Amino acid sequence: MNGDWLIRGRDGRLCAYLLSAAAVQCRAERGPGGPWDPPRTVGGDQRLHPVLAVGRGPDGYAHLVSWRPTVRDESGLVHSTHFRPRLAALDWNPLGHPDKTGGRTGTPAVAVDAEGRAHVFVRNKGGGVSMLAQKEKGGWDPWRDLKGRDVQEDLAAVTGECGRVELYAAVPGGILHWRQEEPGAQPVLEEALETPVRPGTLRALATSPGSTTLFFTDESGDLCAWRPGTKPVALLATAGPGAVSAIRCELDGHDCTLLAQRSASGRVVFAAYPTEDEAAGAWWTESGPGLPADALVSLAEDDAGRVVAAILLPSTGELLLTRRKDEPGLALEAWRAV
Repeated sequence: MNGDWLIRGRDGRLCAYLLSAAAVQCRAERGPGGPWDPPRTVGGDQRLHPVLAVGRGPDGYAHLVSWRPTVRDESGLVHSTHFRPRLAALDWNPLGHPDKTGGRTGTPAVAVDAEGRAHVFVRNKGGGVSMLAQKEKGGWDPWRDLKGRDVQEDLAAVTGECGRVELYAAVPGGILHWRQEEPGAQPVLEEALETPVRPGTLRALATSPGSTTLFFTDESGDLCAWRPGTKPVALLATAGPGAVSAIRCELDGHDCTLLAQRSASGRVVFAAYPTEDEAAGAWWTESGPGLPADALVSLAEDDAGRVVAAILLPSTGELLLTRRKDEPGLALEAWRAV
């Protein structure tokens, strides 16, 4: 899955999106902070490939993007909007293919701008990136080729505090960065950073009115933070494989960035530091039970503004949850299955 699969809906309920064999399922709170409903399929009964991108708009709506099989050896992208966690999502809407026809070209990414328009990004067969954007009054613009070359599987899409969409992509020996110059415009390739980066480790977060921060793991095993226009900073040693989950939150009255990851030991680890102040340092703290290698971690804030962390076990569909306690620091409640 690409993006934050644990989100708070417009009505304050937390919602988690899960991948089953050929469908997307949703689990949601019955009320803010309350018990959770059983999983249910969203987006209709179309058969899907096991891939999902999730983006949350400023209106609290979730935008879901996946691949579906079409004809033999070919696939197409589909999109669905989920307005509230306890309401049915819209049926999957076909988006076509970045190369008109063909097989899957990579894992998509989705970001939603200040006007609520979804922007879907995916690698194309030429090794660059293509984008499809919603129109403000419904429908979709044509596919656009954003260029680039040798783009690797993972893309990290993010919407800045200003409401403009940005995209990061890993390439051999570096990272590419696209950004909208104005709302609704086609993102342009602004910067190419030469840096060793492990594929599959990109995660982007809006961290100030003018900046987004990309977290990635370099070849030495350091988790790095990079804001375009600056040099990347090694924050701390990565705890495990894959991308971190990241969220901005208030801790003891301070604007902080909180990171979470499944560690090599099998437990979830957390690290927090003052937002955009990597020089302040950060360190990992372990929490929860030992987890299988395919466990996924996501962070959100609930209706009361408390940090919530969730663990998804894809092999069983089990969902574990914890919340921050009402006390100084990052003390968490005991993990529980929902």
